Amino acid sequence: MPWYSEGPLTRLGDLAGAALDDVSRVRKGWHWSSPRPHTWPEQGAVVPPPPSDLGWARVEPVRSIRWLIQRALLLPFTEVMVHPKVEGREWVKQLKRPAIFAANHSSHADTSLILYSLTDAARDRTVVAAAADYWFKHPVLGNVVSLFLNTFPFSRTGGAQGQLHSSSELLKSGWNLVLFPEGSRSPDGRIQEFKPGVGFLARETGAPVVPLHIQGAFQVMPRHQRLPVPYPVRVRIGRPMTPEPKEDTRTFTARVEKAVRTLEAEPRKTELQGTWIERWRASTPRELRYGDAR
Repeated sequence: MPWYSEGPLTRLGDLAGAALDDVSRVRKGWHWSSPRPHTWPEQGAVVPPPPSDLGWARVEPVRSIRWLIQRALLLPFTEVMVHPKVEGREWVKQLKRPAIFAANHSSHADTSLILYSLTDAARDRTVVAAAADYWFKHPVLGNVVSLFLNTFPFSRTGGAQGQLHSSSELLKSGWNLVLFPEGSRSPDGRIQEFKPGVGFLARETGAPVVPLHIQGAFQVMPRHQRLPVPYPVRVRIGRPMTPEPKEDTRTFTARVEKAVRTLEAEPRKTELQGTWIERWRASTPRELRYGDAR
C-alpha cells in the first residue's frame, strides 16, 4: 500500500475534495451568470452617512493648535503670496455680537483671505461654511481643512433646513459665520445671484451681516487650478447690515448682494463703508473686546 494512501494527508485530501464538491453544487444552483429577475428592484445608489458637524474642531486643544497653524503658516503665507490690502477692518472691531460675513466667491483662496482680513479676536471665534459634497467627500481631507480653517459641512444639494438650523445654532452659541451666498465658486470671477439662506439666518438669529468683496482672488486661484499664484488682492469690508422690521428674507438677501456688488466699485462708497469719522469711531477699542465673553 502506498505511503500516501492513509494517514493525515489522505484525510486532508478528502476534506479538500468534499469542499470543492460543495462549492460546485452551490455555484450551479445559484446561477451566478444569469441575469437579474425583472421582479427584483434596481440597485440604488449608496447613500453616504451624513457628515458630523465637526464639533471637535471648536474645542480645546484643537483651537490652540489651529491658532498656532494659522499664525505660523496660513497668515504669513497669505501675506507673502498676495499682500492683501484690507479696507474696513474697523467694522469688525466694533462688532458687539456674532456676525455673518457674506462675501463673493471666486476662488479657493477666498477663505484664507477673509480670515486674514479679520481681527485676531473675531478670527478665533469664526467658523467657515464649506461645501459638504466637495470638502467632506473624503473624511481625511475634511478633517484637515477643519483643523486649519475651522470649517463645518454645509450642503449645497439638499437638506437646507437642517443646514440652516446648524448654522443658526453656531451663531447663537457665539460663533461668527463665514458664508458664501453664491453657493459655489464663480466660473468667470463675476458675482452670481445670492441664495436666500443668508437672509434667513439674519432674521432667525438677529446676527448682523457684514458684506465683503474680494477683488483679485480669481486671478490668484481660479477654478481647476491647484496652486495659487501671486496677484494683487483687495478685501473691502462694509458696515454691518440688519433686516428692516418688515423686510422679508429674499428682499434682505438682495440688499446684501447689492452691497457686495457696490463694494466692488471704485471709489469708496460712504453709504456702505462710512465716512472717515465713522470709521475712526468704529476703530477705537471698546472696554469689552469681542470674544472675551463666552
